Amino acid sequence: MKDIFETPITYLKGVGPKKAEVLKKEAGIETFDDLLNYYPFRYVDKSKIYKVSDVTSDTTWFQLRGKISNLKATGAKRAKYITATFQDETGEIGLVWFKGLRWIKDSFSPEKTYTIFGKPSVFKNRFNFVHPEVEDFIEGEDEMLGQRFEGIYSSTEKLKNSGLGSRGISKLVRQLVNQTGESILENLPSYLLKSQNLLGRKEALLNIHLPQTPAIIEKATRRLKFEELFFLQLQILTGKQAIKEKSKGQVFQKVGQHLNEFYEKHLPFELTNAQKKVIKEIRKDFGSGKQMNRLLQGDVGSGKTIVALMSILIALDNGFQTSLMAPTEILVNQHFNSIKILLQNMDVSLALLTGSTKQAERKIIHEKLINGELDILIGTHALIEETVTFKNLGFVIIDEQHRFGVAQRAKLWKKSTIPPHMLVMTATPIPRTLAMTLYGNLDVSVIDELPPGRKPVKTVHFFESKRLRVTGFMREQIKNGRQIYVVYPLIKESEKLDLKNLMDGFEHIQHDFPLPDYLVSVLHGRMKAEDKDYEMQRFVDGKTDIMVSTTVIEVGVDVSNASVMIIENAERFGLSQLHQLRGRVGRGADQSYCILMSGNKVSNEGRIRLETMVRTTDGFEIAEVDLQLRGPGDIEGTRQSGLLDFKIANLAKDNVLIVKTRNLAEKILEKDPKLNIPENSLLKQQLAKLRKGKQQWAKIS
Repeated sequence: MKDIFETPITYLKGVGPKKAEVLKKEAGIETFDDLLNYYPFRYVDKSKIYKVSDVTSDTTWFQLRGKISNLKATGAKRAKYITATFQDETGEIGLVWFKGLRWIKDSFSPEKTYTIFGKPSVFKNRFNFVHPEVEDFIEGEDEMLGQRFEGIYSSTEKLKNSGLGSRGISKLVRQLVNQTGESILENLPSYLLKSQNLLGRKEALLNIHLPQTPAIIEKATRRLKFEELFFLQLQILTGKQAIKEKSKGQVFQKVGQHLNEFYEKHLPFELTNAQKKVIKEIRKDFGSGKQMNRLLQGDVGSGKTIVALMSILIALDNGFQTSLMAPTEILVNQHFNSIKILLQNMDVSLALLTGSTKQAERKIIHEKLINGELDILIGTHALIEETVTFKNLGFVIIDEQHRFGVAQRAKLWKKSTIPPHMLVMTATPIPRTLAMTLYGNLDVSVIDELPPGRKPVKTVHFFESKRLRVTGFMREQIKNGRQIYVVYPLIKESEKLDLKNLMDGFEHIQHDFPLPDYLVSVLHGRMKAEDKDYEMQRFVDGKTDIMVSTTVIEVGVDVSNASVMIIENAERFGLSQLHQLRGRVGRGADQSYCILMSGNKVSNEGRIRLETMVRTTDGFEIAEVDLQLRGPGDIEGTRQSGLLDFKIANLAKDNVLIVKTRNLAEKILEKDPKLNIPENSLLKQQLAKLRKGKQQWAKIS
């Protein structure tokens, strides 16, 4: 029997083909189910109508009822904004619109009564409403509906032009509920509803759209958030389970000469307990007979490279080739050089493959890969070209994997008949709640301690007025033999953004540090690869004292003698970026410093970012603050998963519920992996429905 909620929205009374097309394009609403799950983002208390004379604050939302008159467009040929007067029996107040002017201009009649809703602002010591929500008042409609709270739905100008503003959408929802309400079925088993104190699905959906009290809105919201997050976690965990069952993996049975020799003779420092724990987890995966899909999280400087290298050596001990793929040539070169130094006294062959690798070199690399003479290949996305063929690829490491698309990563799987073991690394710590959704199909390892002897970087924030003090500190550090990074957000001056730019900064520094006393390198993304390498090498070799750069040095630059990181216009950088930049210093034995320079005016969000950086060096804490400030949609790479298009849940705010639903899903699947127990039949049905016609993204790490 066909599900009534799969019915195209065209067939809902009051819609029709034209409105259906607009709903699809503007709101993604194609079926009854889509409309039922199109939730209000706010509610208006219909029982409270204020008077104009009540408006005494710009911190409260007000609902008023009265007449609109004196519409006036301001602007020469084309209106820049429209003003109007709203009036009731107690007085009048101004209305202003800056958008949708064509629609506003012909929308209101001085004879009609309107209900407006908004938050007043103050202009020239008088209150007015900017872009208020306006609805026609129909006598007796509210009383007839018996509804105290009205949901406010997101709308667009095109929807409003089709009569589908918030009130129009609300009417369609009411029509849908009247038409199909009795067909809303439960999708959670009774034991979950009882143990988690949840409303039934029908009750929750009716009360999210047509509530009577704030308390019932809260209960309905919690139920629907729980449902959304719980089924997300079930999808992730059952997908992960399926991978483990189906994905045969190479068995690395032994730890042999390569690893033992490195551990006993060439390991440069004692491993931390966190590193030892992660290596044990990887070894267990290697011997399981299933393909490993593991995420390795580690803060800046926590020693992920050593863990990756020791894992590579286990693969070599078992007769398999390995590859390491990173997103930029700078990062790839960094990995290649550091691994080459660590293995310089061992009989291991490695090569570097990037877009800059010459054709003759490529030919040699390809031949050595095919005949098995090459053990380790390190490179950019050049590794996934069809011409790159391995003799027996058994282990792949992907660094900063969010920079690669799913399809790109999948190409590496196809380099071997049996999919290679996969280790995904990130130096950007991921909040636990985000890791549970973005990387929930991977096993997660965390290196949460720094190697011994590392001194935490001291971080300070200075306003522009302290510039001379900072310049003096720079001179002092250079006299002591240290090197300095100065990072700018832009290459050339922007008319729109009042930011310091790199070329101006370069000239200022040359003026402050006149040659031949100090030498300066410049590095930015628009330079040719050979020029970048030349400038970078001069700094690495200690031939220049100051590196003036854009964020191109965010990852992959490791100069142990560089002890100062100065970030200009730091208030304009994201927390994750600031943390990555700070990680470029503190790599030697000397005390290192990160100086955050900002203008004298800093936004509230900018201030929180700067204070967080000064307060802590814990990347996981910083990532949590970043998630709270920006939300998940802005975090680099998250959109590729296709998982974050939540209807009602919020990754940044619902962390407690995310953890709860994850734990519940794990417990249920532990007892009933296939959801075959009768009491879990609803869960099995809902999972099948959610997966119908969808790409199984979880099959690719």
